[in-house]
Amino acid sequence: MKSFRIVSILLINLISVVSCQFFEQEDYKEVLVAKPIVMTKAEFKDSAKSIAPQPMNDSGKIYAYGDFIFINEPYQGIHVIDNSDPTNPYKVRFIKIPGSIDMSIKNNYLFADSLSDIVVLDISDINAIRPVARLEQVLNDNTPWPFEADIVESGNVDYTSEVIVGWELATELRKVEEVSYQLEQETLMLSAVADNGTGEGGSMARFKIVDNYLYVVDSHNINVFDILDLEAPKKSSTIFAGFDIETIFNRGDELFLGSKSGMYIYDITHPETPSFISEFQHGTACDPVVVDDQYAYVTLRGGNECGATESGLFIIDITDMKNPIQVAQYELDGPYGLGIKDHMLFVCDGSSGLKVYDKSDVLDLKSMGHYKDILTYDVIPLESHLLMIGDKILHQYSYNDQGVSLMSSFKLTD
Repeated sequence: MKSFRIVSILLINLISVVSCQFFEQEDYKEVLVAKPIVMTKAEFKDSAKSIAPQPMNDSGKIYAYGDFIFINEPYQGIHVIDNSDPTNPYKVRFIKIPGSIDMSIKNNYLFADSLSDIVVLDISDINAIRPVARLEQVLNDNTPWPFEADIVESGNVDYTSEVIVGWELATELRKVEEVSYQLEQETLMLSAVADNGTGEGGSMARFKIVDNYLYVVDSHNINVFDILDLEAPKKSSTIFAGFDIETIFNRGDELFLGSKSGMYIYDITHPETPSFISEFQHGTACDPVVVDDQYAYVTLRGGNECGATESGLFIIDITDMKNPIQVAQYELDGPYGLGIKDHMLFVCDGSSGLKVYDKSDVLDLKSMGHYKDILTYDVIPLESHLLMIGDKILHQYSYNDQGVSLMSSFKLTD
């Protein structure tokens, strides 16, 4: 009888422990939590500076200028690569610019964003880069936001004296009701946040220099800057251009803007005041664009925050600039940037690798090569060779009649 009582007590205790564990597991869940990286406004204004080379944690936009390649690390700054020998590139400096995601260069002056500011740096001596100007509060919608996070915590930030320049992400165990509350708070917080001497950027670029003007797109606008005096640029105008704009490409007196809902074409005959020409609409998707003499090439990436479910390459006839017409569509897996050179079209198809096509007949693209087992983000077709960035690796290819051949792959994490 005594042994039965002991067994009963043990069984009851076991059930109690299991029940508690069950309810604890039901009450908690693993979530990705974002916590702000904060600087004082005074520190932020003096934050652009050149330091020793740094390992790369995340690769972003790419820009080629002379013998150098500039690679943005989102919201951190710019890695400077000496590429005088494309078979053996090496890092020379890191330009620390909190809140930066893009850049453009003219006559040894580098223009970059820094949250809502534009900073200008003299890079004539790559080992002694110096800041020369900062235009404050000239851009909109450029505050970093950790969309991938389940919970965003920024309640302790003093917005009168501090700025958020990035986020630290970590997986934590949180109560289910806390997650629901934090998601509501996140919604409230998000609604409150706010060869003429130039180089060559990729198709994912938001910056473009044309003659004496710098054009920068944010989610809704074309921001125009007069850079005739490179050390004292001035903002000329802000032109409302559409919604969810992501990229900019220039051909002569036209700007082609890629947005999540379509391609916008603007005339810059009067450079300070771009004027609308036409629009090509497509389903909601992330959308860079490049252009040749007759066609615009647009990649649409679905299965992401942009809203689309399908991915592909759209080819649009722009012979009549006021009436762009889609003439072809090709299926892709998850494309990002793209580029063109002569008869070749290069497409970064995400984890499906680099795809090269002969575009002589846009109605019947012919494959010139598929370079698999690499993650791809954007390309820049130079006169001498092709640059491609993806997964913190800089790949360089030489051109040939069959497509491209690998010259070098440089890991940027070292």
